[in-house]
Amino acid sequence: MHVIVVGGGAAGMMAAIAAAQAGTEIGAKVRVTLLEQNEKLGKKLFITGKGRCNVTNAGDMDNLFANVMTNAKFLYSAFYSFDNRAVMDLLETEGCPLKIERGERVFPVSDHSSDVIAALTRAIKRLQVEVCLHTRVKSLWWEEFPDEAAEGQESFAVPEKRAEKKKKGPIGKVRGVLLEGGKRMSADRVLLATGGLSYASTGSTGDGYLLAKETGHGMIECRPSLVPFRIEEEWCRELMGLSLRNVSLSLRSGSKEIYRGFGEMLFTHFGVSGPLVLSASSYYVSKCKGEARLLLDLKPALDEQQLDKRVLRDFEESRNKQFKNALGNLFPARLIPVMIRLSGISQEKPVNEITREERRTFAGLIKALPMTVTGVRGYEEAVITKGGVSVRDVNPSTLESKRIQGLYFAGELLDLDALTGGYNLQIAWSTGHLAGDRAARC
Repeated sequence: MHVIVVGGGAAGMMAAIAAAQAGTEIGAKVRVTLLEQNEKLGKKLFITGKGRCNVTNAGDMDNLFANVMTNAKFLYSAFYSFDNRAVMDLLETEGCPLKIERGERVFPVSDHSSDVIAALTRAIKRLQVEVCLHTRVKSLWWEEFPDEAAEGQESFAVPEKRAEKKKKGPIGKVRGVLLEGGKRMSADRVLLATGGLSYASTGSTGDGYLLAKETGHGMIECRPSLVPFRIEEEWCRELMGLSLRNVSLSLRSGSKEIYRGFGEMLFTHFGVSGPLVLSASSYYVSKCKGEARLLLDLKPALDEQQLDKRVLRDFEESRNKQFKNALGNLFPARLIPVMIRLSGISQEKPVNEITREERRTFAGLIKALPMTVTGVRGYEEAVITKGGVSVRDVNPSTLESKRIQGLYFAGELLDLDALTGGYNLQIAWSTGHLAGDRAARC
């Protein structure tokens, strides 16, 4: 039995480990080959979480499913066969101690993603997985069944009309891959874990989508997700570099609230970013078309009445000062000029002359600072890709293709995505492990 895994990222490395481990467990001779077009494994994993690598989330299973944005039910078998505790056990067993931080996010104790990659690499070496770097797959090598073509006919690419033709049940079986340069590599099973389109510099160039499309698999439109917002208002750019913590953000489309979250955000030269914004973007990409609004609550711990009392107290303490000099306890210094301008209150106005109506309007601005979303940034800044290979063409219990026998999928290549907090890597680990294990056993 020969299993080829295409892609040496999180899902691919885990798939290779699982396939080799399965061979050991069933006492069968399973040769596992991991093909990676880069010069090293885990190149995208290396930059994950700003180099710290949020490997998973330690919350319970309900929490995992609740944070999956697309096709959560499809992940039932994958999550339950290899959950977050299994990921943590594997990494720690291979010499990468972990820690749990706020929000149940799990990181290596060292805060270095390289230690996660090193742990996976040790497992790969221990299990004698053959690793081929600088190796790019050009096409899938597969054989059509007699009812679709003459018996024994081989295919490397499918004519467009054949790719579009759909029938119930598989149309053929995999035989291996065709490498760039023309070399064939035969295999009993081929597992695609080539990633999405985000961070193309790490090798995520969409090759897997083309391989899947050539063999007639359905494709869901790909879009960047967990990505910063472009904002229309110029004052956002004035605040470039300012980070806010413990704020609340509401995303609205028309009169409907699409998302509300609490956490951290960052102002940039084009708009806003940060964990809170990235999560909001996933909802924007899924549910909004065109413009939307963000409402930023700078004091989410206080309701409107409590905030009005707080502002009134600050004003009374600064009653002989000008408005511009009475806000130091409410906002970061760089935010004060922007808030004054948006309030419509003259910065020179004495605090004791500010009316009750002006004060309450100002409190309302603090609770709902508006920003106009004009779109999102591109794949070069997106954490993940939303969309991909349709899960309708994949068996959720094995992750084997329903069209090509012996072809398996894992990771970001599939139409699966989640919010920030370690959930997307958990999808990669779980789908990679399930696909690798079943590829070696079936």
